[in-house]
Amino acid sequence: MEPFKNLINTGTVQRAGQHLERVWPAFDRQGFELRAASGLDALEFKARAMQIADALEAALPADFADAASVLEASLAPPIPLDARGEPAGLSDAQSEQGLSGWIVWSMGDCVARRGMGDVPRALRCLHALTQRFSAEFAIRPFIQRAPDTVLATLAQWVEDPSAHVRRLVSEGSRPRLPWGLRLQALVADPTPTLPLLRALQDDPSAYVRRSVANHLNDIAKDHPELVADWVHQHLRAASPARTALLRHASRSLIKQGHAPTLSAWGVGQGLRGTVSLGLSATRAAVGGEIALAVSLASSSPQPQDLLVDYVVHHVRANGSTSPKVFKGWKLTLGPGEQRTLSKRHSLRPVTTRVLYPGPHRIELQVNGQTLAQADFDLMD
Repeated sequence: MEPFKNLINTGTVQRAGQHLERVWPAFDRQGFELRAASGLDALEFKARAMQIADALEAALPADFADAASVLEASLAPPIPLDARGEPAGLSDAQSEQGLSGWIVWSMGDCVARRGMGDVPRALRCLHALTQRFSAEFAIRPFIQRAPDTVLATLAQWVEDPSAHVRRLVSEGSRPRLPWGLRLQALVADPTPTLPLLRALQDDPSAYVRRSVANHLNDIAKDHPELVADWVHQHLRAASPARTALLRHASRSLIKQGHAPTLSAWGVGQGLRGTVSLGLSATRAAVGGEIALAVSLASSSPQPQDLLVDYVVHHVRANGSTSPKVFKGWKLTLGPGEQRTLSKRHSLRPVTTRVLYPGPHRIELQVNGQTLAQADFDLMD
C-alpha cells in the first residue's frame, strides 16, 4: 500500500507552481519549486506540508492582502458534495482548473503565519480555502489570538450556504482536534462554542453533523457532565439524524460507563438479575484469540435495556496494566429471560498497542457497572 505521506509529493509542488504562476506572472515558480521539493521524499506527512508552506511564504507577495488574493485566484471550484452533503472527491477537471486538495493545507498554514495583522482578511481567505480542502488547522491560531473576532465570524458562518464552511465552524474550533493546535482556553471552558454546535447539530449535511459529534466528544474528555446534560436535553423528540449525532458524540462516555450519560440513553439502571463470564482458555498466545461467553438471567418482571461491554486490562512493558474498553452487545433482556452471548476477542497487536505477555484480566460491564471478571495468561 502506498504510504499516506505520498499524497503530498513533487507533483503537488509542480501543480501549485503552475497555477500560482498562471494567476500571478511575477511568481518565482522555479525558486518556489526548488525550495518546496528539496528533500521532500525524506520527510513525513506534516513536515512535507510545512516545507511547502515555507516555500509559499517566501515566494508570495510581501503584502498579505496581495498574497491572499493570489492564493484565492489560484483555487479550483469548490469540492462538490453528494446528496448526503459529503465531499464527492476531487476530479481531474477540477485539478486542471486550479488548486484543491492537500496543497490547501500548506496554503492555509501560510495564511496563519502571515495574516495575524489583518484577521478579517485572513478569515475571508480561509473561507475560500476550506471549500477546496479544509482550513481546520489554519483557523486555530486565529481563535487562540483573536477569539472574539473569530467567534463572531463563526456565528455568521453557521448559516453559510457552503457545507464546507459550516463544517469549519465546528471542526476548526474543536478543543482537541487531532494534529491541530490545542485550544487550551476552550479545553478549560467550552461554552463559547456551544451556541455554534446547537445551531449546527441539525444541519442537513452529514459532513457537518459528524464534526459536531466529534466536537462534543472532545468536550466530553474534560467536561463529561456537560455532554451528558446536552444529550439528555437534546435527545427529546430528536430526529434519527440527531439521535445518531448524539450517540456518536457520547461514544467515549458510553464506553467509560459514565452513569449520567447512560441514564440519558435510558440504560442507567443496574442489572436486575445475575451475570457470569467465562473464557475459552486460561492461556492464549499473542496473535491468537480468546472467546468470551456471557450468561445473563433476569429477575425483573419488566424488560431491561442493557449495554454489555468488556474491559481488557493489558499488561504494559513495565508490568503494570492498562484498561481498554471494547464494545460488546446492546440488547433488551425480557422479563425473567435467560440469554447467552458469545464473542471472539483478537489478541493480534495493532499499530496503537503492543501486546506484552503476562496475566490479563477481562471485566464485564453491564450498564457501566462491573459485574463479572475472568483471568487469563497471555503467552509469547
